[in-house]
Amino acid sequence: MQTFQRARSAEQREARRETILGTAHQMLTEMPVSQVTMNGLARRVGLAKSNVMRYFESREAVLLDLLSRMSAEWLVEATAQVEQHLPRDGNASERAHALARIFAALFTEHRVLCDLLSAETSVLEHNVSEEVALRYKRGALAALDGLAALIVDVLPEFDAESGHDAAFTTIVLVGAMWTHSHPSAAMAAVYRDEPALATVEGFTESLGHMVCTYLTGLLAIATDDGPVATKPA
Repeated sequence: MQTFQRARSAEQREARRETILGTAHQMLTEMPVSQVTMNGLARRVGLAKSNVMRYFESREAVLLDLLSRMSAEWLVEATAQVEQHLPRDGNASERAHALARIFAALFTEHRVLCDLLSAETSVLEHNVSEEVALRYKRGALAALDGLAALIVDVLPEFDAESGHDAAFTTIVLVGAMWTHSHPSAAMAAVYRDEPALATVEGFTESLGHMVCTYLTGLLAIATDDGPVATKPA
C-alpha cells in the first residue's frame, strides 16, 4: 500500500481520478460489474479505500463516470463507422438494416460498455448522491441526443422524437441482450443440454435483429405526410 499523499492541484486531482477510472476499466476487462468492489479497486490503485473515496463517493460513482466516458467514445466511433461504411443511396429499409449491423458489431467490440449498460438502472444508479446522479443523467441525456441525431441523419424519415425513441430503445436492448446472452453457469449448462430452451442465440446476432426490427417497425408506420409519428396526436 502506498503512503497517501493528497493531490494539491487540480491537475494532480484529475490525474488521480484518471488512475482510478483506468484501473476500474481494467478490472472490468477481467470480471463482471458484480465482482468489482471498492476494496478491490482501492487495492489495485494502491491506496486505502478511504483515500479513493476522496475522489469518488462510491463504487457506483466510479462506474457511472466510466460509463459516461465510454458512451461518448462509442458514439464517436459509431459516427465514424456510419460515415465510412453506410451507403446513403439505399432505400430506408436497407439503411435501417445496415445501421443495425453497425451498431451490433460495434457494441460487441465494447464489452465493458455493454456490461455497464446492463447494470445501469438496477445497480449503478443506486448508492450515489443526488449530485452524482444529476451529473450522470445530464451526460447520459447528451449522449442519447447524439445517438438520436446519428439515427435521424441515416434515417431522415424519422422526426426528432422518433429518433430519440429509437436511440433509447437501442440502449435498452443492449443491456437486455447482454444480460440474456451471458447466463449463469447453471443456465448455460441447461442451454447446452437443451438448446431449444435458450431464448438468445448470441449477443451480436440478437442485438442486430432486435434493433433492426424496431427501426423497420418505425419505418412501417410512416405515412406520405412526412416523418414517422411514434405517438398518436
